[in-house]
Amino acid sequence: MRPDDSPVPPPPNSDTQLVQRTLAGDSRAFDLLVLKYQRRVERLIGRMVRDVDLVQDIAQETFIRAYRALAQFRGDAQFYTWLYRIAVNTAKKQLMELKRDPLVFQSQFKSAEEDETSGSERELTQSATDTETPDAVLASKEIAEAVNAAMEALPEELRMAITLREIEGMSYEEIAQALDCPIGTVRSRIFRAREAISARIKPMLDRQGGKRW
Repeated sequence: MRPDDSPVPPPPNSDTQLVQRTLAGDSRAFDLLVLKYQRRVERLIGRMVRDVDLVQDIAQETFIRAYRALAQFRGDAQFYTWLYRIAVNTAKKQLMELKRDPLVFQSQFKSAEEDETSGSERELTQSATDTETPDAVLASKEIAEAVNAAMEALPEELRMAITLREIEGMSYEEIAQALDCPIGTVRSRIFRAREAISARIKPMLDRQGGKRW
């Protein structure tokens, strides 16, 4: 066998490499994983819970559970898909213990400049602000708020699927792994979520020229 036929090692500081280093006793490697995914995990949890004070606590518990279960990570899925599944299950468990309904927390709407604005909201904002007039800017804000309100009104299973797809940019396969359900179920949930959101914001979009979300 030629030397270049041997398996290619993962690049330095890749998720796989960081997991391997953590399992070998390098705690700083896991710190890098936390830094890499903390904001995304908190954002995901923030879409599930109403009480914003719980977000950081649940995120911390997520990483604790991930650390303890790291030896079970087989690498047959992306690390963040595996981590998100832990986050979803941790949030659900915490909410059941507190007897709280897993609703979207939306007391404050994100501004257009925030890094965490979803791709769909960016697209809507761009289409509504082509002329950069005050009316267009206001319309853009109204549409973004309507999208968030429509997502808040979705059942939990639809909201989680559309959040992972549109905000986290995960593939259907990754969402199926994260939510532990068949890919056909994921496709159905995303379709139903999009239909519900479109119906809710259709009057606004009609006034903007009929563009569908």
